[in-house]
Amino acid sequence: MGPPLARAVTQLPRLKLVNRLQIILQHLSMSKHIDSAAEVLLEKRGCAGVITMNRPKALNALNLSMIRQIYPQLKTWEKDSETFLIIIKGAGGKAFCAGGDIRAITDAGKAGASLAQDFFREEYILNNATGTCQKPYVALIDGITMGGGVGLSVHGHFRVATERTLFAMPETAIGLFPDVGGGYFLPRLSGKIGYYLALTGFRLKGRDLLKAGIATHFVESEKLPALEEDLIALKSPSKENVADVLNSYHMKCKIDQEKKFALEEHMDKINSLFSANSMEEIIQNLKQDGSPFALKQLETINKMSPTSLKLTLRQLREGASMNLQDVLTMEYRLSQACMRGHDFYEGVRAVLIDKDQVPKWKPATLEEVTDEFVDSCFKSLGNKDLKL
Repeated sequence: MGPPLARAVTQLPRLKLVNRLQIILQHLSMSKHIDSAAEVLLEKRGCAGVITMNRPKALNALNLSMIRQIYPQLKTWEKDSETFLIIIKGAGGKAFCAGGDIRAITDAGKAGASLAQDFFREEYILNNATGTCQKPYVALIDGITMGGGVGLSVHGHFRVATERTLFAMPETAIGLFPDVGGGYFLPRLSGKIGYYLALTGFRLKGRDLLKAGIATHFVESEKLPALEEDLIALKSPSKENVADVLNSYHMKCKIDQEKKFALEEHMDKINSLFSANSMEEIIQNLKQDGSPFALKQLETINKMSPTSLKLTLRQLREGASMNLQDVLTMEYRLSQACMRGHDFYEGVRAVLIDKDQVPKWKPATLEEVTDEFVDSCFKSLGNKDLKL
């Protein structure tokens, strides 16, 4: 019992005990409601179930307690005959979701705590639920959308980007790999753009998400509240009805309409240089090309974890012919290999904790990352495998 409650109760000595107990219980239930509502808001509004990630100070970073609230509610709404669509968004105006709560996972992994398994397992189960959702699933990806935030949006039916959207899969810089189903959606983007985004962590902004095939619609951020109201007001809508509303907003949006795709002039190079079968060949391609663009990519890739680069290239090459469930099962194996390894902890230290930006990768070169080691990371975990 906190001090404000204690004071309030002691100031009510004349009330009958039963009344005092009612006040205490009411306060406790209110504070419980506030606590559980703090990180994620789950509301039924009109025809829609609305999920709001509500950790704006942490850029709506996804943690295990949020996953454990979102997943059962999503499954409940999916079965509910009065819920016709799901809308997911982030609070605060800066981010949809900037990724998973990496600091907590790092601490757990170092301590050998179960969170290092539970987080990835339950996150991937949620990713699969968004990808198989039977109701139209609309992600309003306004602001920063990276890593875990991509996993909550990209597998759904509709992804609405705005001029404020900033997309990236930056995992190779922290000794991880582009998970949350990255092995499924990245190799399915046109040409080799998915491989390029995965290996370099290149950031896409605004309308470029539409041009890259990551977003399905582009709407001004200030129009999102009106769009949401129009979706919520629909009467028993079908997926086509939802698409009609999104299309009408999309067609009216003129922001950056004439702007060229940021990677347009480099697409031929991306498609040829990143089509190699191994990381060593990609490096060789970039060196041989020698153009300013190629040398810039070489400089970027040389900063990444060699282990992550090799895992990521194989993840995408294998994921290209797998379904989402098999990709997530594969990625869970990789996540646990990263938890057992060195580079994830070192990458998080260098980028997020000490912020010296000088990770000491082990092994330090691509040549030292053996095929045998890479093979071992993809091996079945037996009864500890992800089950979907």
